[in-house]
Amino acid sequence: MEQVSTLILLLFYSHAPLAVTHSSISSDSVATVANANIEQPLKELNRETFTDSVHLLYDAIHLQEYDLSFEVFMYGMTGYYALLREGKLNDKGLLTIIDFTKSSNLKRFYTIDLKNLALKFHTFVSHGKNTGEVMAKSFSNALHSNQSSLGFYVTAETYVGSKGYSLKLDGMEKGYNDKMRERAVVMHDAEYVSESWIKKYGRLGRSQGCPALPKGIAKKVIDTIKRGTAIFAYYNDSSYLNSSAYLNEDNLFAPVLTAQAGN
Repeated sequence: MEQVSTLILLLFYSHAPLAVTHSSISSDSVATVANANIEQPLKELNRETFTDSVHLLYDAIHLQEYDLSFEVFMYGMTGYYALLREGKLNDKGLLTIIDFTKSSNLKRFYTIDLKNLALKFHTFVSHGKNTGEVMAKSFSNALHSNQSSLGFYVTAETYVGSKGYSLKLDGMEKGYNDKMRERAVVMHDAEYVSESWIKKYGRLGRSQGCPALPKGIAKKVIDTIKRGTAIFAYYNDSSYLNSSAYLNEDNLFAPVLTAQAGN
């Protein structure tokens, strides 16, 4: 099983419940725990402490200041933990959230460093041209839909193609985003993802479904999050939120099973 930072371990994987709530622990206290640099194997997540634990992280990283709601972060952390338990993530401790409820004219792309309690990137990101104009409204997993896909992705390998330096993405959720490779939905840069484009046309440019980033930052983002980090594309779609296995608490809090000797 992959190992993770002391911060995540102490907040999430302890069998003993926390004796305090997020309101009684300072950011400095959380940072001190993060810097302890002691690692242990994953343990069973405690249902009773999960919300307070996520709130500790939310407050410590000051995500409210960047207009990322706690509700969206909570969803993102739920899926992040589920993917981690499945062994699908690397040990970088990175979670990227795309909040498609926000206008495309706002910075709605967040890469969060959970180990170092920092927001590494906060920038613009496109949605598909058939997903909406300024606001995203419709999502799809279908070929040639030219729409963005909801849910949890895991980053994969990089390559240089027709859109330049790009990052392949693997959708983790059947029916919502598992055709991303077939659709050639990748992360790349684009001239139409910029403040100058917004000023000229009144809105950000749109892609064929790819989460395109500004030219000045895209390569740095891609090189940071490539090969095994989580991306959560959020929208307040009740059908998705109620059906996603990665947001299902019964799955999230199930005991971590280990192989028995001799089996």
